[in-house]
Amino acid sequence: MSGAGQHRRDHPPGSGLSERARSRRVRRFYLLLAASTLVPGLGLIPSRRRTGRVILGAFVVGLVGVVAYALAKGVTASVLRVGVSREALAWVVPALLVGAAAWVYGIVMTARDNLPREVVGRRRVAMLAVASLAVLLVAAPAAQATRYALIQRSLIADVFSAIRPDGAAAPGEGEDPWADVDHVNVLLVGSDAGPGRTGVRPDSTMVASIDTDTGRTVLFGIPRNLQNIPFGSDSPLRAIYPDGYSCGSECLFEYVWTLGTEHADLFPGDASPGLTVTKDAASQVLGLKIDYSTIIDLKGFTELVDAMGGVEIDVKERVCIGCKVEGGVVVGTTGYIEPGVQRLDGFHALWYSRSRADSRDGDFSRMRRQRCMVGALINQVNPVEMLRRYPALAAVLRDNVAVDIPQADLPAWAMLVERIQDGGAIKSLPLTNRNIDVTAPDYAAIHQMVREAVDPSLRPPAPSTSTTTTTPSPSDPSSSPTTEEPTDELSDITATC
Repeated sequence: MSGAGQHRRDHPPGSGLSERARSRRVRRFYLLLAASTLVPGLGLIPSRRRTGRVILGAFVVGLVGVVAYALAKGVTASVLRVGVSREALAWVVPALLVGAAAWVYGIVMTARDNLPREVVGRRRVAMLAVASLAVLLVAAPAAQATRYALIQRSLIADVFSAIRPDGAAAPGEGEDPWADVDHVNVLLVGSDAGPGRTGVRPDSTMVASIDTDTGRTVLFGIPRNLQNIPFGSDSPLRAIYPDGYSCGSECLFEYVWTLGTEHADLFPGDASPGLTVTKDAASQVLGLKIDYSTIIDLKGFTELVDAMGGVEIDVKERVCIGCKVEGGVVVGTTGYIEPGVQRLDGFHALWYSRSRADSRDGDFSRMRRQRCMVGALINQVNPVEMLRRYPALAAVLRDNVAVDIPQADLPAWAMLVERIQDGGAIKSLPLTNRNIDVTAPDYAAIHQMVREAVDPSLRPPAPSTSTTTTTPSPSDPSSSPTTEEPTDELSDITATC
């Protein structure tokens, strides 16, 4: 009896099968397991026909639906629209969880139904290990995708506004939500708010004017030391400064945010009078209606560049770090960013963008470097790399960026972003001492420059080649003088890099 019992323990049922038959069952196990791993439910059909067909059928229906939507809207547009819609993401999360659970169930049941009982020892351990790996190959990406979807849904709620700013250009319904909007203008503010600083001063101020039909975009840079800032007729500050914010070097564009904060009582119910005044001032300077705004602080910029893995810049001139001007002398320098192509981390990218103490043109050199930085960041965005770094990027955006574009409009903005990407290079026109007088600006002339930059049809015809001398127009890139000195004309955003 004991001998028979020992025989049963060492030789499980089916051990009488030939080695060839056992090998055939092992191959069948791996084949069906691979089928269920690659296509949900496929390998389960031989052992559990109804269950396998239900899982497979649900997968096919879902796949056909996704492909049809992508073909109808375009792959990029489809991903963008789903990714910026909290409602769509609310469906994506449970769909991912249910789909992954069904897929994993099919793999587990396929392995259980087809694991040969007569196979023991290392061979059996190897089969179970492969089955576990198959489960992991499905569960891990599904878990990561669910995590990203939850992060994105939370990010939309934290960063973007719930309501649209008063008077802002609004997308409509239908196939083209921007059909009734010619241009939309967005104020971009780099704020110097941070530890050890009181209040907010725009360290960098730009306005992006976007042609909603073509995606053509022009970026205007407003100098921080611009004087005689006008206010709109409906601004409460117009009564205090009827001739503009004009008191010499004490009344610069960089101070209008603080001015709004100091007169918060004139803006009852306004959560950010500083931003309101800055938007109005930028609108009056450029002659453009400002629709929306985006604000990022210095800490956020540093962390953003680090989260992106740095940014590659062709540094044209030596840039000092830690430097400032006191009594006409540059002090505090702790190092330099040397000329040449190099990858800058967040700390050095910030100093490259902000340093002005030791620059040839001070603030204006800095403005050129800032638009160079914007262009470099845009051009170096790698979707695969950004996806890998997404949690860190989302954390930076949540903590350091504010955007007043309403959440409900984000799908329309996703379409507009696609048009910008397809519309060619982003153009740039900074206002500097090379094309305006910052101490006594001619705003009528500035408005004309802006109109010509936004609408190419308004530009005067280029001079004939027979003309011997011409005065270069700031809004005409074809008339760039032949000099190595930097020029501030309408040009590709990366022209200064």
